[in-house]
Amino acid sequence: MDQTTTTYQATAHAADGTARERVALPAELFDGTVNMPVMHQVVKAYMANQRQGNASTKTRGLVVGGGKKPWKQKGTGRARQGSIRAPHFVGGGTVFGPTSDRNYEQKVPRQLRALGRKSAMNARAREDALLIIDSIEMSEPKTSAMVALMERLGAGDRKVLLLTDGVKPVVYMSARNLPIVHVMPYSDASTYHILWSDVVVVEAGALGEPLESTGAVEASAPTKRAGRKTTSARAAKGETSEAAPKKRATRKKAAGDSSAEEA
Repeated sequence: MDQTTTTYQATAHAADGTARERVALPAELFDGTVNMPVMHQVVKAYMANQRQGNASTKTRGLVVGGGKKPWKQKGTGRARQGSIRAPHFVGGGTVFGPTSDRNYEQKVPRQLRALGRKSAMNARAREDALLIIDSIEMSEPKTSAMVALMERLGAGDRKVLLLTDGVKPVVYMSARNLPIVHVMPYSDASTYHILWSDVVVVEAGALGEPLESTGAVEASAPTKRAGRKTTSARAAKGETSEAAPKKRATRKKAAGDSSAEEA
């Protein structure tokens, strides 16, 4: 458990996905607390609560048949039997098998769930996997618009949890065909959902307070190293593809004449 109080910053984006200045995250929500045992307990309870317990077997009292003794009690030389539906007979009942009344539910205290969620958000902020975006507004459900937004955010091939400021059905429907993008209100996100994702994208209004800019700008993409002139570069300088071989031939001829004069 990390008890150090830390102030985190996050990369901020405009509504269209373009990067802008980084912002400081609220200290009350992002104080650096990452409690691993609590996160493990909360996620384990969440996954256990998804189990329905439908597996069910029949005991010897539920199996059809076996209404009389298979043979008489004495005189056959065989062991006495009362029913062919006993567990050691083929087609008999099952002993200690699963029943449909099993309940896998695990209850976790509310404060423990809140601590697990807070720890998960701090873990994503520590990894710089938490992105802040302005209000997302879509006029109609469109999957291509959501894919384009994820590409501009740099998370096109990663699992994304998009937390909106309240319920936004249009945004949800725009992402429901994408298996790696999960949209839900910020208040509904659990520790499991946060840890499932590789990147958490949060609407700025969902955090409940204005975010102050730190003045730092997202680093731009590295420029390409200078190399040989491309066809477009030569064309910009007025050099055609036919002129380049002629220049090389002229340089070779001049080099040959100079070597002949020295001889």
